Amino acid sequence: MKKVGGRFALLGLVVVLSIAFFLPSYPALYQSLPGWMKKVLPSKGIALGLDLQGGIHLVLEVEEDRAVEISVDRSVNAIQDFLVDKKIPVESVKRTGPAQVTLGFQNEELKSQIQKVLEEFPSFFEVEQAGAANSLVYELREGEIKRIKDSAINQALETIRNRIDQFGVAEPLIQRQGLKQMVVQLPGIKEPKRAKDLIKETALLEFKLLDESSKVALDLPQRVPRGKEEEVLKQFNGRLPEGDEILFERILEKDSGREYRIPYLVKKRVMLAGDVLSDARVSIGQFNEPYVSVTFDAKGAREFDRVTAENVKKRMAIVLDNTIYSAPVIQERISGGRAQISGTFTMQEANDLAIVLRAGALPAPLKIIQDLTVGPSLGRDSIEKGIRSTLVAGAMVVVFMVIYYRLSGVIADFALALNLVCLIGALAGLNATLTLPGIAGIILTIGMGVDSNVLIFERIREELRQGKPVRLAVDGGYDKALLTIIDSHVTTLITGLALFLFGTGPIKGFAVTLCLGIAINLFTALVGTKVIFDTVNQRWKVERLSI
Repeated sequence: MKKVGGRFALLGLVVVLSIAFFLPSYPALYQSLPGWMKKVLPSKGIALGLDLQGGIHLVLEVEEDRAVEISVDRSVNAIQDFLVDKKIPVESVKRTGPAQVTLGFQNEELKSQIQKVLEEFPSFFEVEQAGAANSLVYELREGEIKRIKDSAINQALETIRNRIDQFGVAEPLIQRQGLKQMVVQLPGIKEPKRAKDLIKETALLEFKLLDESSKVALDLPQRVPRGKEEEVLKQFNGRLPEGDEILFERILEKDSGREYRIPYLVKKRVMLAGDVLSDARVSIGQFNEPYVSVTFDAKGAREFDRVTAENVKKRMAIVLDNTIYSAPVIQERISGGRAQISGTFTMQEANDLAIVLRAGALPAPLKIIQDLTVGPSLGRDSIEKGIRSTLVAGAMVVVFMVIYYRLSGVIADFALALNLVCLIGALAGLNATLTLPGIAGIILTIGMGVDSNVLIFERIREELRQGKPVRLAVDGGYDKALLTIIDSHVTTLITGLALFLFGTGPIKGFAVTLCLGIAINLFTALVGTKVIFDTVNQRWKVERLSI
């Protein structure tokens, strides 16, 4: 007779570990444990999915064409700087189409020099023009446009993931869907509007100079009520100097709580962009007001030093997503690579601003295609129905096994309970996210758990009909059913792995519980029940088996 002590010890160890992994899933019980036990036990348990604890489900789309325009705008700035370094005078360098740049110059002799400079920008090619004098037109190559669009999706995914990680959402789902869409699921979120604003904010930080020499700047109103910005833009439409634009600063009166805007005439050319930031954090000013302190990387520090040195006594606007946060006068050259963004915002707004700046700017604006909010009450209802379904399915299986297989059915029911304990422990140990389809996978596992025992019991019955003793019949039943059980489980496991690899969120939740249930079922069916049969035969020398 095979020894059973080692197998009983293994079963006991598995049960203890499963319970230990599951304890953090019950915070009230976990918090009551002594400190030394908390240090030994894992700190995380099973996380509930969006459909069980509520949250938000967003389908976002990247504005790819805008990503191309932003990339061309940056190239325009780079071309301008390069021409200045080469001391080649040009009248204008501007984007004249979504992927097109036009360079204007006075002297025809400059044409060959400009063409040579543009060879340093291989992503552009020259467009032939009929009868166009003193101008060159370059366009972005088709392959580069495709690369920018694809890169915009991947960069947006990474940026959103960084923002959400700093926001503190547990178990978020962020993945690409189709060519230019993304799915974002945030379970358990308590401030859905703040989370959406944080995700959608482009966070394109730019430093631009104010144009205070133009008459238009003097004609601008000192302040504008909130919502009247479009009227100001229409009023000055056609009067703006070339290369200028009107941007607004948001001002909030703390005493009255009223919000208004201050219009500024700003040069479109970006002196410094936010892609050279290395850090952003909230600090408190001398009047106990929060502001965001930004630190540039080595390249940004050099550029900021040069820009401030060349523009002393001029005003520089700090612009985030076309909104001016502050427009201070450059009193002196600023070295050290540090600046600050101040404004009339709260501590939470300052924290959110620091988060998006640290995580980086989105390559292009996002559009919300689908916006679903799942309430926690709906999640509780789903959990209750899922638990009820599991109990009903389990009870029916338990009763059937006891009626049909008698005492052997009770042993199979023990394996079923062991299966559920191990499955819940494995889910908690892996910090898996339990969803409604995952509960369906657990219910399916209950059926598969007794399926293996049915195969074994039928083989044992065949052995008993041939007149073999109980001990030999049990051993023969397990040996003959072994290959069939492994074969059926492996084929189902392959299906579960395919669902996990190629499925989306809910399907993956189902696949996780299915795959874990299959692996655990093999252990409980072939080890859990067998050790009980061996123990009974060893102690009582059973002559007749209740099966």
